[in-house]
Amino acid sequence: MFERQRQGTVDVIRCGEALIEEHLDELSNLLAECLESGGQPRAVLDLQLVPLLDSAGLERVLDAHEEFERLGGGLRLAAPNDLCRDILACSGLLEQVEVLSDVKTAVGSFAR
Repeated sequence: MFERQRQGTVDVIRCGEALIEEHLDELSNLLAECLESGGQPRAVLDLQLVPLLDSAGLERVLDAHEEFERLGGGLRLAAPNDLCRDILACSGLLEQVEVLSDVKTAVGSFAR
């Protein structure tokens, strides 16, 4: 289950499933909606309830990050658990995509 909400000018996508291949169509659709909303797309993926990421999930996050940046916006990750943070670090994604401790901080990071 994924849910998109708006906080000011930032879309927040709450991820309630593992970011694995079987669940990525729904996430991809929400990310596409964010990208199509016009202007500089800004989004936060709330990973608080995500138990696991696989290679397909990592690739989708990286692709989305690159697309958001190409359009002059940004994508942030928020609140990953220890396992997900380790996966992000081992994959090198932690160095490419900004990861913050919570959604509020991640949304606020677009103001700087």
